[in-house]
Amino acid sequence: MVGIAKLLKPKSICVIGASDNPTRAGYVVMRNLLTGSFNGPIMPVTPKYDAVAGVLAYPTIDSLPRIPDLAIVCTHAQRNTEIIRQLGHKGVKVAIVLAAGMNLIIRDGKTEEQHMFEAARQFGMRLVGPNSMGLILPWLNVNASFSPIAANRGNIAFISQSAAVCTTILDWAQSKNIGFSTFLSLGDACDVHFPELLDTLCRDSKTEAILLYVDSVTDARRFMSAARAAARNRRILVVKSGRTKAGSAAAHLHTGGEPGLDAIYDAAIRRSGMLRVNDTHELFAAVETLAHSVPLRGERLAILTNGGGPAIMAVDTLSDRGGKLATLSAETIEKLSAVLPSSWSKSNPIDIIGDASIERYEQAVKILLDSDDFDALLVMHSPSAIAHSKETAEKLVDVLKLHPRSKRFNILTNWSGEGAATKARQIFTAAGYPAYRTPESAVSAFMHLVEYRRNQKQLMETPISHGMIQANPRHVHDVVNHLLAQGITQLETHEVRPVLESYGFDTLPTWIADDPAEAAQIAEQIGYPVAVKLRSPDIPHKSAVHGVLLHLRTAEEVANGAQAILDRVSLNFPDAKIDGLLVQRMARRTGAQSLRISVHNDPTFGPVILLGEDGAQWDIHKDAAVGIPPLNMALARYMVINAIKTGKIRLRNMPEGLDIPALCQLLVKISQLIIDCPEIETFDIHPLLAAGKEMTVIDASMTIRPFNQDPHQRLAIRPYPKEFEEEVILKDGSSILLRPILPEDEPKHAEFVSRVSVDDLYKRFFSDVGELKHEALANLTQIDYDREMAFVAVKRTPPATSIDKDKEDQSSDDTETIIGVTRALSDPDNIDAEFAILVRSDLKGIGLGRILMTKIINYCRERGLKRITGMTMPANRGMIMLAQKVGFEIDIQMEDGVVEMQLPLTKQTASDSA
Repeated sequence: MVGIAKLLKPKSICVIGASDNPTRAGYVVMRNLLTGSFNGPIMPVTPKYDAVAGVLAYPTIDSLPRIPDLAIVCTHAQRNTEIIRQLGHKGVKVAIVLAAGMNLIIRDGKTEEQHMFEAARQFGMRLVGPNSMGLILPWLNVNASFSPIAANRGNIAFISQSAAVCTTILDWAQSKNIGFSTFLSLGDACDVHFPELLDTLCRDSKTEAILLYVDSVTDARRFMSAARAAARNRRILVVKSGRTKAGSAAAHLHTGGEPGLDAIYDAAIRRSGMLRVNDTHELFAAVETLAHSVPLRGERLAILTNGGGPAIMAVDTLSDRGGKLATLSAETIEKLSAVLPSSWSKSNPIDIIGDASIERYEQAVKILLDSDDFDALLVMHSPSAIAHSKETAEKLVDVLKLHPRSKRFNILTNWSGEGAATKARQIFTAAGYPAYRTPESAVSAFMHLVEYRRNQKQLMETPISHGMIQANPRHVHDVVNHLLAQGITQLETHEVRPVLESYGFDTLPTWIADDPAEAAQIAEQIGYPVAVKLRSPDIPHKSAVHGVLLHLRTAEEVANGAQAILDRVSLNFPDAKIDGLLVQRMARRTGAQSLRISVHNDPTFGPVILLGEDGAQWDIHKDAAVGIPPLNMALARYMVINAIKTGKIRLRNMPEGLDIPALCQLLVKISQLIIDCPEIETFDIHPLLAAGKEMTVIDASMTIRPFNQDPHQRLAIRPYPKEFEEEVILKDGSSILLRPILPEDEPKHAEFVSRVSVDDLYKRFFSDVGELKHEALANLTQIDYDREMAFVAVKRTPPATSIDKDKEDQSSDDTETIIGVTRALSDPDNIDAEFAILVRSDLKGIGLGRILMTKIINYCRERGLKRITGMTMPANRGMIMLAQKVGFEIDIQMEDGVVEMQLPLTKQTASDSA
């Protein structure tokens, strides 16, 4: 990532197309660079002037006295390919291209943007843009942009695909005195994109939060992988444009990205632990809240107000957004009653009445801060002749600063009005407390904290696809390949049924009839009532010809109904191919809810799962919640709860109700099916009858296609890599399983660590780790398989069973004990990986360390890494000797108390013969 490093920390800058003409971008960029007081060389390149803005100019790129770290290209679009080629010859590693319209200029069958990108790639040069506004790095005094507004120093990084949004954000930030660590306009992003910037910025000491303005994403897997890693260390907020069909089309025209479902982006942002806001107004509010807030410890909001009406508006907004109103304890109510008028609300919201004085505000706030009834406090103030806006704000800032417990809570303020209220809001902002003009914006800001907290919890639920269900993927492949060999790609219920049953789905038996008479005969045999449905590949929506008849109770009804369907097809679709009729016995619908589940193949994110209510008109843009596979039970539950909260599923008041765990289990099965069988392009269950724990597939259709690529590469998130499972025999003759780590391994991992000596743990972690808490264990067990790997060595012990218990059942109930772990974390460029090994202290000497070392080396080589490194202490002689045996280069640094180990993976090592 040399180019990215030079982009964000340049020591010298050249401006190609620098100008003294105030109407030119080259003029504005030069002026901004000089005004910003950049300490490094600024080198204008132009044959037109001897000097630009008083700085000596160079006529050509080749005449530059040194190789600049960063080039700002301000020239016309048609000239830029040749300029990039000249910069490449000079040795420049990164350039920002300002010109717009390069994707509209066609030459030799390619756009000018493509020609430019290919020229840059020949020299290993990275490009930002085209159509970029430039770059601002306030901490380095760099303003390499044509923005009319500068940026203050701060701890927020802003990355945008829209130059217009950049100037809007800068203008707002100036008025709020909010600063930035990095401010970058990606423009059309032909090369440098969000993933590598997230990888870099999440390690930047000046950056505490990252804001993204996203039109589209090009590489879903890289984006989600980088976002998930960055979101563990930094707060990330996203404004995603194109929330509607029209907006998505406009975004496609703007950046050239693939149009897709907005709900998929929404799911991806949540899944990655980021926070999405809908527009720039929400972004401003969220930035202000996150910039001033401590991490939210819970979701209970207390509201203190001197006006009932504004408080009701706040409660309405809280309810609409799915928030929680705190409940006051009897003790707190008693304390408040002692200092407040008898007419106060005696509940939350805490209405201290319109004649509230500054002292009343002070007393109430102190009592609340002494309690544990809430997690966040919203203090509201309506204009008052008794408690003046500015003076009340000043007093409350003093109270909050002095109270020893105030930092335990999130404090938000809403001072309504203008004039004095504006000054009051400025007082709170200066003191570090977010201030809002309306009750609705204050509560929305609080809900941003809540949603961010929920997304962070979801981030810890790393996807799995192993050990959750009983499935027979080999049989599914046989069925699918047999159908493909016959040229069949569109499958209906009877053809899908064997696939579903291989994964444990409950289905209704289905029979095929060639004509109405045969349909009546089948109905007589299976019993009434029955359903009769049209089979026609040319009529995808059966409702177009009333092609589904339900609750038929006699042979005559079946025959007449079937004939009526065929007559309607003949009349309305005379050329349609008819493959007969489906006959099913009617499912029990009493007390059941009718749902629809589809697998949609998105051009960016690959296969995704859609969930909603069944209906004749099903708009996937509006009626479906989205889940991104792989799913586990926890992630499936997030998906179902989201569908319920957003009204995609409306819970019915039925005797058995909707069994959420049963529905989650079915979603996990679907997730596993589409992971195991990449030939499945689309899949639709329409409807699914949910009655308590019974989930019955009534109708299903599927589209299959031959697939000869990496089956996992099409997924936005890499699933559990079962292919790395391996049985190994130890020196003592016992068998162990080496497999990738799973999120469910957290309790096993905790038990494993408890059986490692303090001395061994110190050598592994270079510190006294004590007892590992949930967050630390989650980071060790819930990994992103796309950039990190951990293998656990497990011993499996059958549980105590009765003599007559079936042996096959026993094996499925084996308990696993972790006895060793090895892991490797690769850099974003997939060049280096840092490894670590830990073996249970009482199991040394049985060859486990060598086995784990060999496993991780082979994995890193297979992944294409160039080098594997590690670090230990000089006292860890066992690890040092093992590393030497398998070919590591050892560097013992006694003064620093460390031993560095390095193994190039391009050569054969001793581990290869192990």
